[in-house]
Amino acid sequence: MENINNITEFVLLGLSQNKKIRHLCFLLFLFCYIGIWMGNLLIMISITCSQLIDQPMYFFLNKLALSDLCYTSTVTPKLVTDLLSESNVISYTSCMTQLFVMHFFGGIEVFILTGMAYDRYVAICKPLHYAAIMNRQRCYAIVIASCTGAFLHSFVQCLLTISLPFCGPNEIDHYFCDVYPLLKLACTDTYRVGILVVANSGMMGLVTFVVLVLSYLLILYTLRAYPAESRSKALSTCSSHVTVVILFFVPVLFIYIRPATTFPEDKVFALFYTIIAPMFNPLIYTFRNKEIKTTLRKVWCQNLCLSGGQIII
Repeated sequence: MENINNITEFVLLGLSQNKKIRHLCFLLFLFCYIGIWMGNLLIMISITCSQLIDQPMYFFLNKLALSDLCYTSTVTPKLVTDLLSESNVISYTSCMTQLFVMHFFGGIEVFILTGMAYDRYVAICKPLHYAAIMNRQRCYAIVIASCTGAFLHSFVQCLLTISLPFCGPNEIDHYFCDVYPLLKLACTDTYRVGILVVANSGMMGLVTFVVLVLSYLLILYTLRAYPAESRSKALSTCSSHVTVVILFFVPVLFIYIRPATTFPEDKVFALFYTIIAPMFNPLIYTFRNKEIKTTLRKVWCQNLCLSGGQIII
């Protein structure tokens, strides 16, 4: 079948058509977006300007904060501006670009979380070999592999969508361009494409989630032999990772593991992994991690003291 597109732009229906709800959501998500930038930048600057950057766990946390910023910035700015706009139009090219970039940075986040779980597994289950295994070269290799895997995932996702013909209507019942809402608009049978999308997104998310769960179960089993103080510290660190994994993966699996269908609840679940998770990640890692809190105090108090000294001079 020849791929013919009569559609040059799409209309995003957004979260609600009620003006009062839209204005309330505008304020809410604007503050959320500001909070995402402040929290993740705070973590990135604090880690980069301290000795924590030399530790693999914080090296990955730094990359996670960066991917959070990039990931949410592909969706949230347009969501916020569209909430005040009467016509929420996005061009075909911009829609496909948003789809590619969002899945690219989302894929990076998935693989970085896997890398962080591997780091904790080596640190707890093979502590004597930790320095040799998790050297800086290995850390960079994991980041490069994460970016490569995310690019391949996003490329396939975008290729499957671009190959579809769109003849009309052009209203996307979502607040951003995603595969399932676009499949609903395609003027052809999308069953096979839907299966490939599930294999590409759903199975990738499910396999990664199962690997993460198994790794943390193995870590918990190993911790039984640790002294109480060491066990408590390790559990505190791992609980932060587990909380972030659950907050991100559960809504992702709800949407992508099922056949290619859409539900009204999808938009609410999508808010969790596009806005809520990137906003709470800095809070979770800061409140549950003594090293991060100590570093924040040292870095920012030192900077304030230096600034104060320059003003006095």
